[in-house]
Amino acid sequence: MRRMPQARATKSKARIDSFYELEAKTKTSQNLKVELSTSVSRQGNKIIEIKGVQKGFNNKVFIEDFSYTFKKGDKIGIAGRNGTGKSTLLNLITGLIQPDAGTISIGETIVFGYYQQSGLELNKDERVIDVVKNVAEYIMMADGKTLTASQLLTHFLFPPAKQHNMVSKLSGGEKKRLQLMRVLMKNPNVLILDEPTNDLDIDTLNILEDFLERYSGVLLLVSHDRYLMDRLTNQLFILEGNSKVNIYSGNYTDYRLEKDNEVKTKESNKNTAPTSEGSKKNKLSYKEEKELEAIDVQVPDLENQIQLLTAQMNSGITDHQQLTALADGIQKLKNQLDLISVRWIELTEIQENQ
Repeated sequence: MRRMPQARATKSKARIDSFYELEAKTKTSQNLKVELSTSVSRQGNKIIEIKGVQKGFNNKVFIEDFSYTFKKGDKIGIAGRNGTGKSTLLNLITGLIQPDAGTISIGETIVFGYYQQSGLELNKDERVIDVVKNVAEYIMMADGKTLTASQLLTHFLFPPAKQHNMVSKLSGGEKKRLQLMRVLMKNPNVLILDEPTNDLDIDTLNILEDFLERYSGVLLLVSHDRYLMDRLTNQLFILEGNSKVNIYSGNYTDYRLEKDNEVKTKESNKNTAPTSEGSKKNKLSYKEEKELEAIDVQVPDLENQIQLLTAQMNSGITDHQQLTALADGIQKLKNQLDLISVRWIELTEIQENQ
């Protein structure tokens, strides 16, 4: 399971409050089976155009010669190690910082929603409902109906009784959830989420994921959660620390699998390279024959294991840690299958030339 708040010793009143909050959450989950699908702010033909952008700090270049024209419905994951420039790229796109070279042109109808790791400070003396209402009283749904600030808060596990509490009474996780509500209430047509899994509890994340699956605007997502990236994005901006932003069409698991296979292929080529012209083999040894027989047994076994884990992933599991573990297990099995498949090809080629 995701990191969740640790249990704390509380007084009787706190236990009573927790009971009623849990009861309200349960009723909320039962009553809000309707799809939360908003009608995002209208997008014109032009969204965001990036041309030859460069940005650096303290004589180090993080982004160099990057160009991209955003399209309607783009769902982009941003991947890379810490310190490679992911936040720099997002801050450039949103105009929080300016490029050292190149241009970024934003369409006139674009409304950004930017959920950052640092977040914006909340007024501790303000009521929860007012924090959201100060952004907007309501937003339009895809079916033409309106969703009020109170309804949105209720959907994201702030029951009506809690909406009139002061911000100062909220836990750290609840404050992060409220910051997210403020971003969503802007009804953005370009939504940027920077590491949401670091701050939000699993209940909120489940609701957010369902919301994002139906979100019709442009989505930019930074997350180390492979399952979340795979579920919500179909294209990647990869920052590998060399100041280049590589664009990859596909999900994060596919990208990692390709990179792993590239490394293994290089290693395999090194190991199988002939030491001299006359060293080419034309016959399988007894040991290699047994290896080939073993591979013929291993391949269907690995394929069966992959099918079983895939079926588990598709069985309705919602626990993120369990889903991530299953995704990692599938990738490891696929990597193993790819590796022995390469070896199978090598051995069968020798066998065919006997």
